[in-house]
Amino acid sequence: MKRSTKITLISLTTLAILAGIGAAVMVMSDLNSRYQALGKERLEQEIKEAEKKKREEERATKEKQVAYLKEHEQEMTGYVKSQNPEITTVKFDWDSIRVVTAGNGTPQGGSKVLLIFGYANGSKLTNIKLKFAVDKENIPKIDSITSDNLNDI
Repeated sequence: MKRSTKITLISLTTLAILAGIGAAVMVMSDLNSRYQALGKERLEQEIKEAEKKKREEERATKEKQVAYLKEHEQEMTGYVKSQNPEITTVKFDWDSIRVVTAGNGTPQGGSKVLLIFGYANGSKLTNIKLKFAVDKENIPKIDSITSDNLNDI
């Protein structure tokens, strides 16, 4: 073979190899993009599922809290009336229940407490608030009942 033919064949072979490498890089890049997109979709799905599970757990906990407090409604009413003799009737707002962290001025913060609001003497102008310590499942402890606004009514 002539020297120029050899050079041409070597050049064409080199170009073919480079083209193959370039195509492989493009395919790998495309696969990588698809894999990342799939991973992102899976992550987003897992986040949605975790959020849904958390909402369901919060709803179930809230239902347990309401059921527990309704079982002890007479004790709660008795406590409110014992703190202020001017209070004759009490109505609790069962939808107002929430668990918060009570601040106590220390770096580690306070403990969790459950709050429930209600009304005294049939008037929405006489708001009451009861606080309860909660257990590890955020269920209130009836013997920990306190309030800081019953004397102001």
